[in-house]
Amino acid sequence: MLRRVSLSAIACVVMWLGSAAAQQTTTLRKPDVMYVPTPPAVVAAMLDLARVTDKDVVYDLGCGDGRIPILAAQKYGAKGVGIDIDPKRIEEANENAKAAGVTGKVTFLNQDLFESDIRDATVVTLYLLPSLNEKLMPKLRNELKPGTRIVSHSFSMGSTWAPEDQREVDGKTIYLWRIPAR
Repeated sequence: MLRRVSLSAIACVVMWLGSAAAQQTTTLRKPDVMYVPTPPAVVAAMLDLARVTDKDVVYDLGCGDGRIPILAAQKYGAKGVGIDIDPKRIEEANENAKAAGVTGKVTFLNQDLFESDIRDATVVTLYLLPSLNEKLMPKLRNELKPGTRIVSHSFSMGSTWAPEDQREVDGKTIYLWRIPAR
């Protein structure tokens, strides 16, 4: 009798895990942009421009292979959260975090960045098109705490929100904004 219960319990757990795995590989919707990785020198410069420390929680919206949260954890000891709508990118990011030895410091979520809870971020990184940055701007301003730093690779927030700083790195522009006091 005990053996049947144990086998039954194991079968339930296996079915639940299979269901969870299936959910993790379901595409939420078509991505807004094609995946293009940020070059390593630009990743390092973005984190430097944001002045990341071990007290930060770095959210990368559209994280791709996870390189920004992974470097934030490796180099600065920060916590990292990557959000991507493509489950293949999340799988790749988790593999990269494991290879880098930072699985305890980073989390990757298969979510829509426009619907994700980003309130814990102290730094947000972006490599999205200008129209997506502008669409995201109200969410950033409403959900993030004053002083939170936002760094974007290549694209600004349009004419309504001027960057606090910008730099050129290997022919690429990076921009910095801070959430103002309310």
